[in-house]
Amino acid sequence: MSAPSRPLALNALPVLTAALLAACASPPPPALPGAAPQAWSNAAALAQTAPAAAQAPAVSLRGWWKAFNDPVLDALVDKALARNLDLAQAAARFKQAQALAGGEQTRFRPTLSANAKTLQDTSATDTYVHASLNMVWELGLFGEAESVSQASRASLFSAQVRGQALRVTVVAEVVQRYLELQVQANALRLQDEALALEQDALRLDQARKEARLSTSDEAEQIGIRAAQIRATQASMRDAQEVAARALATLLGEPSPDPAWKQLAAGSGPASLRLAELPPDLLRTRPDIQTAEAGVLQAAADLGIARSALYPRLYLGGSFLYAYNLTSNRRTSSGSEPALGPVIDIPLWDWGARQLRVEANQHELDAALIGYRKAVLDGVSEVEVSLSSLARTSERVAALEAACGGAERRLGTQATLQGLGLSSRFDRLDLQRQQLQLQNELAAARHARSTAFVALYKALGGAPLPEGWVDLPDMPGRGAGGRS
Repeated sequence: MSAPSRPLALNALPVLTAALLAACASPPPPALPGAAPQAWSNAAALAQTAPAAAQAPAVSLRGWWKAFNDPVLDALVDKALARNLDLAQAAARFKQAQALAGGEQTRFRPTLSANAKTLQDTSATDTYVHASLNMVWELGLFGEAESVSQASRASLFSAQVRGQALRVTVVAEVVQRYLELQVQANALRLQDEALALEQDALRLDQARKEARLSTSDEAEQIGIRAAQIRATQASMRDAQEVAARALATLLGEPSPDPAWKQLAAGSGPASLRLAELPPDLLRTRPDIQTAEAGVLQAAADLGIARSALYPRLYLGGSFLYAYNLTSNRRTSSGSEPALGPVIDIPLWDWGARQLRVEANQHELDAALIGYRKAVLDGVSEVEVSLSSLARTSERVAALEAACGGAERRLGTQATLQGLGLSSRFDRLDLQRQQLQLQNELAAARHARSTAFVALYKALGGAPLPEGWVDLPDMPGRGAGGRS
């Protein structure tokens, strides 16, 4: 409960205003806890798997998918950024947040109102028309105006970051679905080769039996392998359809493009230059930015609660004009101007306001802990992605070496077959082994590409929308948010 508002004498206004303005500075933003690493512990392992990374082209955080050097993929990402329905919905909600934030900014500006009404005097003999012009200006002292403005910025930034989080997810999902379509199309081609190989093996087996060179049950084994291949192809086509439908949804289209099921397999992204992964870049993650906005919001709420402990000062003014409508004209008309400050002093509810300050202080402490946890979660996710990229790169290198060995064995067998020292039937097992290695290599390359996508998603990689507005610097923040 507050004491009644009381007008003060005009000659007290300069002294009172000077005293209050001296105490109106808002508290500085809190220092953010330092939780980002000085260097990535798994960066060295990745560098060992890619010794040529120092000469590799830089990978941009805002356009990392271009490292795949695939114009089709670039066009799909651009299309998704322009047409994705979730992004369109987030943009509309951001505009809503902008409109609401604009209303908060006008709270501490002078307001002007006018009204007119009829009144009777106490003797009920005269009726007057009252017309008034009123002005009220809430000064927002003791940091209240600054804290309200800070809260408004934090709320608007949170809405902006929610949209950016969707951009990060949409870009990563488009790339991931495209890679899935590539790997499934390539795997189906390899399975077609394997099926043709088994059909060739069946013809050779029949020819050997007709020549009475074999009496084995190889035909039955060939039939089993062929059936397994067809079953695998059915599963691959199902996965291909799922990926195509998901990609169409991301692009805001009702149905997928048939050409997506005929994509050529890619070898994966270019080598990663580790200089493009400084620890501060982690601050571009939307969840960390959201936690940072939460700290600023909690600090603003604390500032507002503290300002409520002090008197609230308004400047008010009015001009009243009255006109007598009745014939009993003791007075036909009159006017009365008024101007002066109004002060609202907290008395009886001061204890409750103090409790609100304590509660908001705990809220700020929790927000700072949440920020630190968000950074640690981000560090962990990036480290896991770096480790996965390093391990999958090792697997790709090993399988490439194995495929090279299989190619050499096939070349040796072809030479022996030309000399009559080996047969076409002997070549079948080597070809099966080669196809199996090619399948494993394609899967390993896909896993490496997936780890690459996960790494840049973990770093918050995506284009920033036009008109991006960053939060003001806070101690301990670093410059990563504006990368």
